[in-house]
Amino acid sequence: MLDRLAGNAALKKDLASALTAGRLAHSILLVGERGCGAGFAARCLAADYLYPAGGPHAEAVLRGEDTECISLRGEGASGQIKVERIRAAREAIQHSALSADATGRVLFVYGAQDLNQSSANAMLKIIEEPPEGVLFLFTATSAASVLPTIRSRCAAYTLAPVPPEECAAVLRRTLPQLSRDAADDLAFLYEGHIGSCLDAVQDAEVRTALQTARDFCKAAEQDDTYRAAALLAGLEKDRAAAQGVLRQACCLASGALRRPGYAGLAPKHAQRLLNAAARARDAIRANGNLRLTLTVFAAESCG
Repeated sequence: MLDRLAGNAALKKDLASALTAGRLAHSILLVGERGCGAGFAARCLAADYLYPAGGPHAEAVLRGEDTECISLRGEGASGQIKVERIRAAREAIQHSALSADATGRVLFVYGAQDLNQSSANAMLKIIEEPPEGVLFLFTATSAASVLPTIRSRCAAYTLAPVPPEECAAVLRRTLPQLSRDAADDLAFLYEGHIGSCLDAVQDAEVRTALQTARDFCKAAEQDDTYRAAALLAGLEKDRAAAQGVLRQACCLASGALRRPGYAGLAPKHAQRLLNAAARARDAIRANGNLRLTLTVFAAESCG
């Protein structure tokens, strides 16, 4: 299944060779920026590990539906992976029987940077004395963001975005309904991050955030503070949605710096918007007043 991962030829070769030779580390850390496909790469590797011959069970792993896989990710307002979830996963690994078809079991930890000290300590107890046949697959947006106690016990591999041309080709194969122009635009906007491109088409919340951000960029270019503030008014009680719009606005502004006029933004307005968005995102992460943060962002983006 690793051959389904776009680009990253060296990484795929190294992992496939280690798997074939039986020397794959029992704990793997896959590092990649948001949208690079680290989660998909983890599922591809898991499918090859559990079901070397492929088949329906391997396809189920890619969809995140296989019974031999346990998945952990951040939850709640904190976005952290709770220690209780680690303990529950340990119990599930130790006390459930393997199916007849699988060669082992896989524990996914999506976003290893979201392990706090307590949950990381609980995870260490598992990976330091791993049950036989269990593969631990961690993903993270950067290696530095993962606690050293976890990082030091993993074999780390880094994923890279693919060239925009290859990204657009993958999008057209995956989404036949997508026009060539639309695929090219997404590949440019997200700089070859296939996962981000797919989310922009398939995820309703991301589509809404992107459209709001496009409208916001037009208002910023026209120095229309009232319109800009009005577009953000509906986000004043939804921190996650606000962060999504800010993220998309940053992508659009970055595109305008690479291609002047993209998203209707001149470079000077794009840079102004990027600076304002960076301050707004910092304020949200610091749990600042959301309404005030968005109001200031609108005002600063419009000059």
